[in-house]
Amino acid sequence: MNKYGTILIADDNASILTAMRYLLDNSFNHVLTTTKPDDILKIMAQQTVDIVILDMNFTLGVNNGTEGLFWLRAIHKQHPQTPVVLLTAYADVSLAVKGLKNGAADFITKPWDNDELVHKLKDVLDMQSEIVSLDEMEKEHIRRAIDHCHGNLTQAADLLGITRQTLYNKMKRL
Repeated sequence: MNKYGTILIADDNASILTAMRYLLDNSFNHVLTTTKPDDILKIMAQQTVDIVILDMNFTLGVNNGTEGLFWLRAIHKQHPQTPVVLLTAYADVSLAVKGLKNGAADFITKPWDNDELVHKLKDVLDMQSEIVSLDEMEKEHIRRAIDHCHGNLTQAADLLGITRQTLYNKMKRL
């Protein structure tokens, strides 16, 4: 059975970390854990981390997910290619959407289903390793620019550094 690389799990609950370490030991070469979100970037600076599971709440009594979103952005700023899967016991649709909009690869609720958790993590990592064609990358980049400009093609073309006519031609081709 092929193992994936290194996973870092950040959660304030030591029991959660122990349970995940046992669960994920068979799927990953290295399972790193921390109860302190301040240590996440330190750990990632010292060694390559292939995926992060990040709790959304670290302060007792705070259940709004802002801490998780803060650390998600911090991780993506320093390590933009590392996928982050969010974990919380206080899940709602709006928090999941916020997390995904901020770049989370997926969202898991506590208590989790062991098989589903492992499957989600493997899917995220497998998607990371897929090679995307240049045409697909260009298509996605153009779509994101148009979405960012709320459909204004002139602004999207400016954002992309091309003329409006070039943007039209690329849109026809793709």
